[in-house]
Amino acid sequence: MSARLVLLGPPGAGKGTQAARLAERLGVPAISTGDIFRANIKGGTELGVLAQSYSSRGALVPDEVTNAMVRDRLAEADAAEGFLLDGYPRNVAQVAELESILADAGLELDLALEITADPDVVTERLLKRAEIEGREDDTADVIRHRLDVYAEQTAPISAVYAERSLLAQVDGIGEVDEVTERLLAVIGTAAS
Repeated sequence: MSARLVLLGPPGAGKGTQAARLAERLGVPAISTGDIFRANIKGGTELGVLAQSYSSRGALVPDEVTNAMVRDRLAEADAAEGFLLDGYPRNVAQVAELESILADAGLELDLALEITADPDVVTERLLKRAEIEGREDDTADVIRHRLDVYAEQTAPISAVYAERSLLAQVDGIGEVDEVTERLLAVIGTAAS
């Protein structure tokens, strides 16, 4: 089954875990912008050098650089039958750019999956993870701020996809297998 999906979800909702599981089950690559950045920087590509010039001074990589990297990545052979994008689009302008990238290839997005999670549960999860990984800067206040920023930035993206009847929200709380099955059920429903 070909599937062109966007995965949205707050920090700590299990997005990375679910992206890997869904990609394996659907037979499509999970593509995270972080991985794309690292691959371009490591490969010394023109875009990688450009991205590095921003990130090395602590600046955000501009949309046009990110968009170009995503365009290149989606043109690779393994993404021909579909993909699962994690971490992109991050704003409404990138939603339009993704639409343009796909339109240029004669394709459309199948679904935007938003993993939802109770902020208190997510905060607790992230505090545990911070403790295990020794991240002392991940305090409850910092985590709540990250969740607020996420909600602020993602709400408009969710709204755009909802207007286009492309948004499916799935509860991310529960056993990992349960959440995977919920996501697959929604994808299966959308595909039929």
